[in-house]
Amino acid sequence: MKVIICGAGQVGYGIAEHLAAEGNDVSVIDTESELVQRISDQLDVRGFVGHGAHPDMLSQAGAEECDMLIAVTYHDEVNMVAAQVAHSIFSIPQKIARVRAQSYREAHWNLFSREHMPIDVIISPEIEVGEAVLRRLNLPGALDAFSFDEGRIVAIGVHCTDECPILNTPLEQLTELFPDLFAMVVGISRDRKLLVANRKDQIRAGDDVYIIVRSDQVERTMKIFGHKKERASRVVIAGAGNIGRYVAERLQSLHAASSLKLIEIDRKVSVTAAEQLGGAVVLNGSVLSEDILMEADIRDADIMIALTNDDQVNILSSVLAKRLGCRQNLSLINNRSYMTIVDSLGLDAHLNPRSITISSILQYVRRGRIRGVYSIEDGNAEIIEAEALTTSTLVGKTLKELELPDGVRVGAVIRDKKMILPGADVSIRQGDRIIVFALGEYVHEVEQMFRVSLDYF
Repeated sequence: MKVIICGAGQVGYGIAEHLAAEGNDVSVIDTESELVQRISDQLDVRGFVGHGAHPDMLSQAGAEECDMLIAVTYHDEVNMVAAQVAHSIFSIPQKIARVRAQSYREAHWNLFSREHMPIDVIISPEIEVGEAVLRRLNLPGALDAFSFDEGRIVAIGVHCTDECPILNTPLEQLTELFPDLFAMVVGISRDRKLLVANRKDQIRAGDDVYIIVRSDQVERTMKIFGHKKERASRVVIAGAGNIGRYVAERLQSLHAASSLKLIEIDRKVSVTAAEQLGGAVVLNGSVLSEDILMEADIRDADIMIALTNDDQVNILSSVLAKRLGCRQNLSLINNRSYMTIVDSLGLDAHLNPRSITISSILQYVRRGRIRGVYSIEDGNAEIIEAEALTTSTLVGKTLKELELPDGVRVGAVIRDKKMILPGADVSIRQGDRIIVFALGEYVHEVEQMFRVSLDYF
């Protein structure tokens, strides 16, 4: 597949890294020569210095033979025009654009219809990150949470402490201990190395475990792995920008918080938030101030969610809130280098906006009948939901006969909206949806398994 990526920043680089590793023909355009030089030196891609919305630059990058354009520059207008040019001049079949400003997306404008601005997929980082925050709030104690099969199946990441009741128990015995539990451990992160789980593995204290579970059994599964936390109802949000306001609005609409307070250092942003969020208290001041935190009743708060644009402020305010008595914290962290120290600092959970946005885009990039994709630990693995069609090599075979690679594990088979645990004798039928955990280097093989041949059409 030939892909043009407009924007060589963090998201553009991440998408290029994934696609190039899978053997795609990738070209990247950016106005910053340093970014283009870096991506050209480090990845097997072609870099072009120029404006991603200009027809001559797109042509130089191979737009005439391009299958997909992904516009993820920092400017909404550049992304939108690039997609429009890709459609109008070069007839590029698939256009994905990152659009931050919510005004463009309001339904009554109907801006992104086929007759106006034919962008196939609009990605909003603020909404994607906001929804990830809400999923975490809905599953207290989870490191990661992502739904598949229209919400019937959930993938969760859980940190196992010394209090986990099933430590040193082979995974194959979990079925005997909990015969009616529809859950499957698919991955284990141990000593900063991500592994595919097998039946003989045992959970150790300090492991991060990734589990595929039926949605109605998530809370029970969390308890089995040592997490019995109640959902937070008294919430303090640090940062009243786009993400903070989105999370607050959703919490209000869902009636999910009995007490909701926001702290914002910028006075104009504070006023805007106060006008939009009638039922919430908005405090103007620094979230690193103990006085401000105490005014927000941090001592009685169930959770502090740090969503400012500054990683260091997010980390330090989360640590400070915990020291002052807040039960839990959740921090937004952009800088990958900070990921290695967050556990030692006392952060309960963190989110990486880059990984979340990349996961959203990959869901639409994958070929075949890929229904959903979620990136694990900054792309070291992916959890994929895919549909098995007649032409798939999987159909008619049992999981034992498939002889899947060591870096791939099936977490669930969904048939007629019901979850089937993946035993060796389970056979794959046409129309089955399959949840697969795959290490990064094996993702391309999984994609090929579900790829649709031309005969299908």
